Amino acid sequence: MIAQGKKIILFDGVCNLCNTWVQRIIEKDANDIFRFASLQSDIAKQLMNERHLQQTSVDSIVLIVPGVAYFVKSDAALEIAKEMGGKYRLLQMILSVFPVSLRDRGYDFIAKNRYKWYGKMDSCMVPTTEVMSKFLG
Repeated sequence: MIAQGKKIILFDGVCNLCNTWVQRIIEKDANDIFRFASLQSDIAKQLMNERHLQQTSVDSIVLIVPGVAYFVKSDAALEIAKEMGGKYRLLQMILSVFPVSLRDRGYDFIAKNRYKWYGKMDSCMVPTTEVMSKFLG
């Protein structure tokens, strides 16, 4: 069972860039807004299927606001940045003025090259017991 009232970030669990950002989001999540699951996990596959999202077309980030909406690619990144506040909120406000098609082209370029630039792990990051209880609690 997923904690009620939380936003869920699905991320590429083997991507070093994605894992670095997940760690940063966890550090900045003072209001306990987010829960996390790697796209390779069963829960992420279930959540994607429920929203009729194909993992082949969305392979790096999805933000789910249960019962409200879901966001992919640059929209997901900007929604997360908005919640993080500070310089991330400022960056979100600046990038929001650009059309989604342009933002997603930039996002896709980075996503396409993320393993080459930042590397890839052999397996997904294993969350601590604290993180898992936070996700499920």
